[in-house]
Amino acid sequence: MSNSPFSNPHSAFRIRHSERGWRLFVRTVIARAYPRIVGQQREKAWIFFETFLPFLATTGYVFLYRAMQAPEDFVGFAVIGGAMTAFWLNVMWSMSAQMYWEKENGNLALYIMAPNSMMAILLGMALGGMFATTLRAAVILVLGTWLFHISFAVASFPMLLAVFAITMVALYGLGMLFASLFLLFGRDAWQISNMMQEPVYFLSGFYFPVRSFGFAVALVASILPLTLGMDAMRQLMFASGSTLGFLSVPIEIGALVVLAVAFLIGAFYWLKRMERLAIAEGTLTDRRR
Repeated sequence: MSNSPFSNPHSAFRIRHSERGWRLFVRTVIARAYPRIVGQQREKAWIFFETFLPFLATTGYVFLYRAMQAPEDFVGFAVIGGAMTAFWLNVMWSMSAQMYWEKENGNLALYIMAPNSMMAILLGMALGGMFATTLRAAVILVLGTWLFHISFAVASFPMLLAVFAITMVALYGLGMLFASLFLLFGRDAWQISNMMQEPVYFLSGFYFPVRSFGFAVALVASILPLTLGMDAMRQLMFASGSTLGFLSVPIEIGALVVLAVAFLIGAFYWLKRMERLAIAEGTLTDRRR
């Protein structure tokens, strides 16, 4: 008697059911994270553009602050912002627009037809991109600290690591949400990514304290995780950070947690809606749309 699972429909169901469990979810996450961790290191041009070009912009602000004889901590603020630039670029181009590019390459239909969770696919992309981008951000931070002789006064390393981790969860949750929304926007995804890049640099205070905007504008800009994340990290890393901060660090941590939960729930909802549209209309994966 054959031992094939197809000879017994009940055993076949059990196999398929087990493959849809947490093991498949974890394997999908690892499979999608691997190209981001290993593959990106093989593309030397990407390493150069994602590391040294943001550092050049940071260098310009450093020279500007020193020409203005601004407090030395402002130089550190600019270097921290330059390091975090790598994460925003990764979220916009390797997360938000990724599903649209997968559709253009013909892979999106395979993703939707496969038994894998779309959330697992995006989570793998986020974890892989976060790891690879952290290496680039670390290079920018080390170079800036060494070249410009920046001195840090870290108030609490555990709290600093917690702020960074929560900021990354909220930021990549936003990227997962944008991945679904940009796909629904169709061919406008490329233009939207370009349009959002510079305004976010400005509103999030990449190179200056966001408190300079005033309370109302800074509060609106706080919908972006990097706004509160960088403000909290600067308060914890520099002696004058607390006097130039927007809100207290505990309040900003609480707000970041709320943003992280909201963005992840939103990403899950829009992913499910995207899958339903793909099944019901059959046009979401059409490259002509």
